[in-house]
Amino acid sequence: MITAATVKELRDKTNAGMMDCKRALEETNGDLDAAITLLREKGIAKAAKKADREANEGTITARIAADGKSGILLEVNCETDFVSKNENFQGFVAADLAAANAVVSNGLSIEDTIKAKITEIGENMLFRKYVRFEAQGEGAIASYIHMGGKVGVLVEVGTTNAATAATEGFRDLIKDITLHIAALNPRGLAREDISAEVVAAEEAIFRAQMLEQGKPEAMLDKILPGMMKKFFAENCLLEQGFVKDPSITVKGLLEAKGKELGDTLTLRRYVRFGLGE
Repeated sequence: MITAATVKELRDKTNAGMMDCKRALEETNGDLDAAITLLREKGIAKAAKKADREANEGTITARIAADGKSGILLEVNCETDFVSKNENFQGFVAADLAAANAVVSNGLSIEDTIKAKITEIGENMLFRKYVRFEAQGEGAIASYIHMGGKVGVLVEVGTTNAATAATEGFRDLIKDITLHIAALNPRGLAREDISAEVVAAEEAIFRAQMLEQGKPEAMLDKILPGMMKKFFAENCLLEQGFVKDPSITVKGLLEAKGKELGDTLTLRRYVRFGLGE
């Protein structure tokens, strides 16, 4: 049985019409993911973003070492928004880098700390995600926390000259990149970071869309590369249009800023956490 709640959930994820959602669910026997794919094949919906999913309560926080050579990003979940704003809870997640390193290096300390806080706060908690970056050569680690802890970003940008990382221009650039990642939520740094399964699924959806539009099957292989180029431009960080100036890609921004600073800049890696994702 297709419930009104399921239809609403599909509509929230796709922005498709109520009747389109109902028919898609009927055709897929109530399978929400299959219904999303079907609506995309019909050109009625775009891919559902992870950020559209309902998030758990809690917070994402980051800490960067004073020398900018290492940093952490972590997510801790709790049951209610009230608790996530509680001073006691916030004090727990706001550990400094040295304390966070001690937690990681000592097997049971994470579990023991969480158990103690569960007793103290009176709600269930989960130390959900954690990542630590150590600079791989010259450059810097930077972070950005958005929406009061709902989104967090950690990046590493490399340089060839040690002095570059201390310049105001470099600091502005790395800040802009974290803002961009938080806003546009890329799927990967470059094309090779998008899994073959995802690429194959997108190609299949694009083919289905073109057939739905009445395009001759013989033309599909000629049209598909252009559609995939657009897909990569929307989903690969280096190929995305810079959020503050879409006329230039993130890769182009790095090259331009590198020339300005007399250096070669490399976006080595990044991670983005969305609360509950």
